[in-house]
Amino acid sequence: MTDFAIFWEWVQFGVRWLHVITAIAWIGSSFYFIALDLGLRKTPSLPALAHGEEWQVHGGGFYHINKYLVAPATLPEHLTWFKWEAYATWLSGFAMLAVLYYVGADLYLIDRNVLDVPAWGGILISLASLGVGWLIYDLLCKSPIGKSQNGLMILLFFVLVAMAWGYTQLFTGRAALLHLGAFTATIMSANVFLIIIPNQKIVVADLKAGRVPAAHLGAQAKQRSLHNNYLTLPVIFLMLSNHYPLAFATEYNWVIAALIFLIGVLIRHFFNTIHAQKGNPHWTWGLAAILFICIMWLSTNPKMPGVDAGELASREAAPFMASVHFETVRDTVMGRCSMCHTAEPFYDGVHEAPKNVVLDTDLAIATHAREIAIQAGFSTAMPPGNVSYMEPEERALIVTWYRESLAASGRLM
Repeated sequence: MTDFAIFWEWVQFGVRWLHVITAIAWIGSSFYFIALDLGLRKTPSLPALAHGEEWQVHGGGFYHINKYLVAPATLPEHLTWFKWEAYATWLSGFAMLAVLYYVGADLYLIDRNVLDVPAWGGILISLASLGVGWLIYDLLCKSPIGKSQNGLMILLFFVLVAMAWGYTQLFTGRAALLHLGAFTATIMSANVFLIIIPNQKIVVADLKAGRVPAAHLGAQAKQRSLHNNYLTLPVIFLMLSNHYPLAFATEYNWVIAALIFLIGVLIRHFFNTIHAQKGNPHWTWGLAAILFICIMWLSTNPKMPGVDAGELASREAAPFMASVHFETVRDTVMGRCSMCHTAEPFYDGVHEAPKNVVLDTDLAIATHAREIAIQAGFSTAMPPGNVSYMEPEERALIVTWYRESLAASGRLM
């Protein structure tokens, strides 16, 4: 299939879109119910057994919501369970991990200057880390320290910081932060799948049977829900970080990740306090801004080394450099792209190579053949606004070079 690269690009796009949709659904419902729960009021007109109520207006209508900690006199057969948003978010996120980092392990997952393992070894490490992460977290929650909410939260923070550092010792910087996000998201989804929903189903069954539910079931589910509440915003940052080399490709990327967890906690504390009508802690935004400035400063430190150039040349770049069209394509890229995509950009307003893609050597251009073909051959995304006036004939030759090089190498992508 000569256009498999385009097909695969759309597969990645489709999976990414699905992940965004499901994440919006999960985060949206989660944040809504947190705000609703914190904003409940006790009034004299509450129905029997009701814990609190909330009046809301939206879409031209009024909503009157009551919350029951125990079942009302009549419990309907049909209950809406908010669980598939979490499950679909994790499944689509894992699909993204597979199509980008597992299929492209040699480029995106493995950095042999960090850990020299085969692609399959890196994938196994990735899978194991996600599972082990949940086991460690679950054991901590069920241990004696789990009875101290603040103590547990502090310990979990240090576990996440340790994982941030650990991932940088295993993978590329890009994959390290992405895996930290997947590690955290796995904990959040497993909380829903293994604790919150099962506990809630036991409670509902007990209430329908006229039994008094065990108190620890609700307390356990509430604790896990609280953790999910504070972990959401850092996970969003980590999932977006792979688009920004200043976040993942610097010496202190793991410290940046640690500070992001603190910023997420501060922002959630602000909204939780507001929704609970317990004050207006604007100081959280000031402290979050200071921490973000620290992140900006840390990102100016030296970039992390990339994958070994010689190995990339032998594995990926050689067929593209051997093409009869390579010299012409190289001259096009040098002339149309390298004013920005170079170690020291000289295009006005560009201070470093966008997305850390440097195209100022033969090896670099051949290594990024797929990205060049997608961005400047099959599409006109690059150069932006065609500021360097790349001609249609030049774009057509890039496509020809890419296709013929793939065919010569016997690869599909």
